[in-house]
Amino acid sequence: MNCPYAATASALDQAPLAGDLPAAYPAAINRRYRSIEDPATVRAILARPEHFSPANALATAVPLAPAALRILSRVKFALPEVLASASGPEHLAVRRITAGFFSPAKVRAQREQVRARVREICAGLDTRLRRGEVLDLGTELAAVVPVEIMARMTGFPVPPRSSLKAWSQDSLELFWGWPDEPRQLELARSAAQYYAWLDGAVHEAVQRDDENLFAQLRRTGIGERQLRSLAYFLGIAGQETTSMLISTALHAGLRDHRWSALAHRDTGMAAARQLVGEVLSRASSVPTWRRIATSSIRLGDQEFQAGDELVLRLSGGELGTAADASLAFGHGIHRCLGAGLARMEAELVLAETARLLPTLVADPKAVRFGYSLSFQAPDAVFCRYPNESRHP
Repeated sequence: MNCPYAATASALDQAPLAGDLPAAYPAAINRRYRSIEDPATVRAILARPEHFSPANALATAVPLAPAALRILSRVKFALPEVLASASGPEHLAVRRITAGFFSPAKVRAQREQVRARVREICAGLDTRLRRGEVLDLGTELAAVVPVEIMARMTGFPVPPRSSLKAWSQDSLELFWGWPDEPRQLELARSAAQYYAWLDGAVHEAVQRDDENLFAQLRRTGIGERQLRSLAYFLGIAGQETTSMLISTALHAGLRDHRWSALAHRDTGMAAARQLVGEVLSRASSVPTWRRIATSSIRLGDQEFQAGDELVLRLSGGELGTAADASLAFGHGIHRCLGAGLARMEAELVLAETARLLPTLVADPKAVRFGYSLSFQAPDAVFCRYPNESRHP
């Protein structure tokens, strides 16, 4: 289905990975990775895990300095293959259990929880906005809901929100960015703190032996090292990417003058679904993913050699032009298990926020889109009330 806004100028055009990938990446990334932009080729690669392995999915995008590696080794930091970076029978077993926690029925059951939490948050925001404050919806709203819903659905405790946000963003930069050595040391310290916290939290979840995700996986023989890897991935590439998706949708809704349509009592939800679909096709929070060729193979007119490291486009480029969001959550046996949850949360947060704060406008302050090898989102979603909506 063609989106009527797809060809128009949009705040989404700011997204660095919406256009040509090599043009957005530094030289070091382009030397290491081959960017695959054609949607048909991307689908073919993702459909052939026997030829294109996900083993590099959680590797660092650039080599880490020895000093950064030493910081990580002190906490025995390791991300063994378990879900996004695994394949074979063990991957399928873990995926089957994890999928049960994100079934369509369980996702639907969270709808009212999302609405209620947005209502609660927006009541506090309204008071502050009426005082004339400029707020960041990315921090105040988008960063809150996905964390709480993930904890509710998996039964896994989460650290204080401020700690988790910093840990998640630092880990995204460490593993998917291109930090220089001094920055690597800062990020490695943060990642080590997060991993040390996960060590205790995963062990505690397993010991509870209730129906939480990690206890169930442990009963099937999955070791705690792998469970920490799964927890690390769910934290930084699960709830954090949903937060980024929500931020991007809120940013586009405000900056593209679509807020009144989103706030409409009868059609606001349809407008939210349309906008979230547009974000997913044009400027998803996860616009690319990685694979490594395990053997020489030809796909169409492209030749691949064993060892080729690939960056696959999932959003933007031709997909954005065609308003095609079919690859936004991947394809094949590694398609994101939280796809339905992420879409539902983004649509509900967007529609409910607009309905509850209908006079909200974007603050003119400039906003930068942060990005790395596989992630992007606006750094903030600044908003305010018009002068006539403020009260002393």
